[in-house]
Amino acid sequence: MLISFKYYYFYILTLNIMNIDPINWKILECLQRNARQSNTDIARIVGISSPAIAERIRKMEDLGIIEGYKAKISHLETGHQLKAIITLRVFMGRLKPFFEKVKEYNEVINCYRITGNENIILEVVLKNQKHLEQFIDQLINYGETKTHIVLSQVVDNNPIVKK
Repeated sequence: MLISFKYYYFYILTLNIMNIDPINWKILECLQRNARQSNTDIARIVGISSPAIAERIRKMEDLGIIEGYKAKISHLETGHQLKAIITLRVFMGRLKPFFEKVKEYNEVINCYRITGNENIILEVVLKNQKHLEQFIDQLINYGETKTHIVLSQVVDNNPIVKK
């Protein structure tokens, strides 16, 4: 039974890769650039009918190729004057408690577990320098921090493209 599950899992992975044909890649590129684009607009770019676009998008959603759609919000326009990247080297035995706590921090917009000396990278937005200091004071309960203030964004959500 376990062997058949492995083969089934391999089949699903293969199916996902096989379904990203050149047309689906064009659809994905359009959606990554503007997820609010109408199926009609995508159809014009790709060169197939709007219903065919809708069906392909639905299939890619069902297969987990398309994981969701999100709005991009300006941290500056919402009153968050600082964006920072904080690395955290978590103390021994504090990783699981940190994973539970980090989900409660409204400041955290992304959190990654990584390899290397530090084991966490946080992308955070903060109102000001005082807010940053208060946030770091909370983090030092879990480990050693290094903070990097973001001056500007050079690359912004580059689309994943077929290689």
